[in-house]
Amino acid sequence: FPFPYTPYRIQEQFMEALYGALEAGRVGIFESPTGTGKSLSLICGALSWLRDSEEKKRQEEARLLEGLSPAEPGHAGSTEAAGEPDWVTAFVQRKEERDKVDRLKEEQIRRKKREDRLEKIRNNVQLKYAAKRKRSEEDETKRLLQLSKEALSQGAGADVLDQLDHNEEELILAEYESDEEKKAVSGLEDDDDDLEEEHVTKIYYCSRTHSQLSQFVREVQKSPFGKDTRLVSLGSRQNLCVNEEVRRLGALQLINDRCMEMQKNKHEKKSDEENEGKKRRVSRTVCPFYSYEQMQFLRDEVLVEVKDIEQLVSLGRETKACPYYGSRYAIPAAQLVVLPYQMLLHEPTRSAAGIKLKDQVVIIDEAHNLIDTITCIHSAEVSGSQLCCAHSQLSQYMERYRKRLKAKNLMYIKQILYLLERFVAVLGGNVNQNPGCQTVSQTGTVLKSINDFLFQSQIDNINLFKVQRYCEKSLISRKLFGFMERYGGSAIAVKNNKENQKLAGLQNFLLTLQQGSDKEGDPPVEAENDQLRAASPLMQIEGFLSALTSANQDGRVILNQQGTVGQSSLKFLLLNPGVHFAKVVEECRAVIIAGGTMQPVADFREQLLSCAGVDPARVLEFSCGHVIPPENILPIILCNGPSNQQLEFTYQTRDLPQMMDETGRILCNLCNVIPGGVVCFFPSYEYEKQVYAHWEKTGLLTRLANKKKIFQEPKKANQVEQVLVEYAKCIKRCSQAGGQMTGALLLSVVGGKMSEGINFSDDLGRCVIMVGMPYPNIKSPELREKMAWLDKTMPRAAGQAPSRVLIENLCMKAVNQSIGRAIRHQKDFASILLLDHRYARPATFNKLPQWIRERTQVKPAFGSAFAELRKVRTSVSCT
Repeated sequence: FPFPYTPYRIQEQFMEALYGALEAGRVGIFESPTGTGKSLSLICGALSWLRDSEEKKRQEEARLLEGLSPAEPGHAGSTEAAGEPDWVTAFVQRKEERDKVDRLKEEQIRRKKREDRLEKIRNNVQLKYAAKRKRSEEDETKRLLQLSKEALSQGAGADVLDQLDHNEEELILAEYESDEEKKAVSGLEDDDDDLEEEHVTKIYYCSRTHSQLSQFVREVQKSPFGKDTRLVSLGSRQNLCVNEEVRRLGALQLINDRCMEMQKNKHEKKSDEENEGKKRRVSRTVCPFYSYEQMQFLRDEVLVEVKDIEQLVSLGRETKACPYYGSRYAIPAAQLVVLPYQMLLHEPTRSAAGIKLKDQVVIIDEAHNLIDTITCIHSAEVSGSQLCCAHSQLSQYMERYRKRLKAKNLMYIKQILYLLERFVAVLGGNVNQNPGCQTVSQTGTVLKSINDFLFQSQIDNINLFKVQRYCEKSLISRKLFGFMERYGGSAIAVKNNKENQKLAGLQNFLLTLQQGSDKEGDPPVEAENDQLRAASPLMQIEGFLSALTSANQDGRVILNQQGTVGQSSLKFLLLNPGVHFAKVVEECRAVIIAGGTMQPVADFREQLLSCAGVDPARVLEFSCGHVIPPENILPIILCNGPSNQQLEFTYQTRDLPQMMDETGRILCNLCNVIPGGVVCFFPSYEYEKQVYAHWEKTGLLTRLANKKKIFQEPKKANQVEQVLVEYAKCIKRCSQAGGQMTGALLLSVVGGKMSEGINFSDDLGRCVIMVGMPYPNIKSPELREKMAWLDKTMPRAAGQAPSRVLIENLCMKAVNQSIGRAIRHQKDFASILLLDHRYARPATFNKLPQWIRERTQVKPAFGSAFAELRKVRTSVSCT
């Protein structure tokens, strides 16, 4: 490699370190700045190791089949120690070897069968579309049969059930046979041995967003491994469902429940048809895309050619096969499985998807927010309004179908109702009254351990594990949503026909509740927001019940009492994310945690890996340099402003007029010499608004606007793209036209919409300015509890309390993410200004990314910093 800053050398170093970590079975923390080809390095390094690993495995199989394998060490010795004769030991050893050889032969036969089938599909275009033609013929046959049935039934009249109508039959809960969780085995899986593939070593690659996963799949397609890698893209039903009737439900939980219900209907359909003696069986809706033959075809297509989620959905629509289940069927034979964070980190979701991590490799990309992600996934919050609404709906459901529900269903429903009553009582309310009109006697936030909360709520005698399992298996939230969708609408028309007359009393009662009237004559309830209308509140409550089954020391329950019972809430806060990550690192052969900016890594070691029980000797850290040469970046820590005002943006001093004036003077001077775009990050939206108003009052804003057009980051996510487009257009227009206006100034917020995932490359970000240090709010009850938990469980590091280290790390993680927005490729260049003398402290300075830290200059005075910036501009202009 002739040039020291080409990305290829860095990619080679990255791949070597990655290969070594996978070979040794380590837990790796890999940092690779943007522009170094991190995704490509992850692909090539992991797939290279996988190819070598499979080759070694096949060689070992060949040796065993030839009878050249040595006896397993220590086996004979352990048998002799038990006092067994030599002939018994030899017999047992020979039998084990024969059984192992037989298993290997069976695996080879299945592997050869699968490879031949995939090769045939890959090369035979006619076979590729045979399943599609077959499906079309089946649809036509079904259509003709339906037309025949309709023709025969004309004039015959319909047999009407006296008890319930057609749609109501689907709302009845099925009989709950046992409290013990049973493994549901699909009849399709029993009928076909072809799904039982041999054990294949896999790489599970996960990232945060759907777009990042699609980008990764495209990188695989372009890589040298793209043609011969069996890749499967997994996603939620919300992303993969092709049944428009289900997709229209919108909310993810509703889609999940409806899908599972339609599957259940399909499996029950055969037994229903065989059941005689009934007047009429109500036909239940089944999913037309849940066809095994078509999903098997889709599975083979996925394994033959690398496809992202969009291509998978298109293929599912063409073949009328479910992409969600078709992709899951492909997991056993896949080599590379691409999936979102939640599917890997949430154990119930992982199990439902059929993901087995034993001896596999997991790569978690964009992992700088991994701790927050795990905490968010396993936390839950419910409002008083949701609790009261769920109690009202469930009570009405029980009264309506009491005579049709089995005893165990009634028992569990009554337990859930009791739980809801006690939760509302803890918030200081009554479920029989309007939550929006019940004033809370004492406002504030209280944190309790799980056990204390259960005792205070008087629910410690209820087995929450059984209740949670019942909610999951019975699909009660889905049934309840269907019930309210049918009878709980805001405007129900009660007709005078016989069918609706018998429901008029119930409908009037529901309307009365929705209007907020109760037996104490409270005023009307305010309308719920759209989010609460989209799904049954019981779905949120199920998540909260699941969280309450955590160990007492791993979480806290937050009682937030504000104004009224409806505004108050109960929240479960996970304190120990390591307890959930432990199951991943224990099962996997190797885990790679990768990101562009991982500093400071102490959080990953202490809060995640140490709490997960990972041996420190198993942890490997790797950080590679940036692809840009040293002269392409100028990081400066500025201690004083133009008027020699010390820059210290603490909560006590940052609101001072002289501090805001000094910040404005710095920006005015920089905008005079820096072309293109300047991005300025403030600690919060409130402070950014306050500074903007002050500059507008003093006239500094007008001076800034003479050189740069000023843009502000919007709070609403749907407005971000429009602001960015206008910002980019302004910079391009100014660079082409010349004149006094040299570009644009974007005022952003740390932790906001533009501090992560946005690329301010080239002229969009020639300078990034960080105003102050964005420390989190230590008055937050959640953060205070997290700090107290760390002080109790973690040792002091370098004389600092773990809580203090946490605050410092949260601040610097936010800073590092924000300032990394500017340098996005090998030829990019930018300046970085950190406006606060506290950045120069050794403990803080060492938490900057290495590639920035090595090139950072500490400037006590503004004059020397300004001279460096002018020098950089001159050199860049000459270039």
